[in-house]
Amino acid sequence: MRYTLRQLEVFLAVARHQSISRAGEDLAMSQSAVSGALSDLEKQFDIQLFDRIGKRLQLSALGRTLRPRVQALYEQASELEQALTQQSDIGVLRVGATLTIGNYVAVPLIARFIGQYPGSQILLEVANTTEIARKVANFEIDVGLIEGELLHPELEVTTWRDDELVVFCAPTYPLATEPHLTDAQLKSAPWIVREPGSGTRQAFERAMHGILSELHIALELQHTEAIKSAVEQGLGLGCVSRIAVAEEFRLGRLQACEVPGRDFGRQFYFVLHKHKHRSAGLTRWLELCRVC
Repeated sequence: MRYTLRQLEVFLAVARHQSISRAGEDLAMSQSAVSGALSDLEKQFDIQLFDRIGKRLQLSALGRTLRPRVQALYEQASELEQALTQQSDIGVLRVGATLTIGNYVAVPLIARFIGQYPGSQILLEVANTTEIARKVANFEIDVGLIEGELLHPELEVTTWRDDELVVFCAPTYPLATEPHLTDAQLKSAPWIVREPGSGTRQAFERAMHGILSELHIALELQHTEAIKSAVEQGLGLGCVSRIAVAEEFRLGRLQACEVPGRDFGRQFYFVLHKHKHRSAGLTRWLELCRVC
């Protein structure tokens, strides 16, 4: 065999970081060792895997074509190594989740998964839909749990479970006594909502079709807890997943607002790279998510 797993590991690290120095930090190798391993791989096959642009390295057309196959091969080899050394066949699973899922859904799933597979390790990264998709596409995480819809040529997006947004306000807010909110009232109120690029913002905008351009967006916040706090202070109306405000509704700190005629339903999704190797750990994680 004319290549080594170490050379493949170096190739993947440089592709991920687009930098020799950062790949070296990731692999605990010197820059010269990383550069040498990559150079040897290219010379062995008389190919160019990266285009050098200043200090940055970008995958060449050939590099982009080979990357998914190299990634799958390396992951299969790592899984075999775990089995040969009699370690857990689950290993480390890198999960990305959007904020609502990460804060209110993912942690109980992780606890249940570790309970079933004590030797496993879950690394959870929380970000908005756009960032999670980017990390899945770049093989930085194994699977994304997202709230927003997306189209990406390298990603596979499948339905996971139903969810619903809810409009809410403080119990003392002027609109709290209304049996339901009209379009005119929705347009007159200040709104505290998630930032563009989030799945919650995407679903909110879809629900508000026809009047979206007339809404007064007073605050755009990256965290659901901050939105709930601002709304609780009487700064306006909010709209987030119902699961995120269930406890506040129960305690009477926030109040749901009825908005008839508008669809606040949405889906949660799995997102994986189309060429991602489905390891035993990843397969079991997806199975657990589907039944919970």
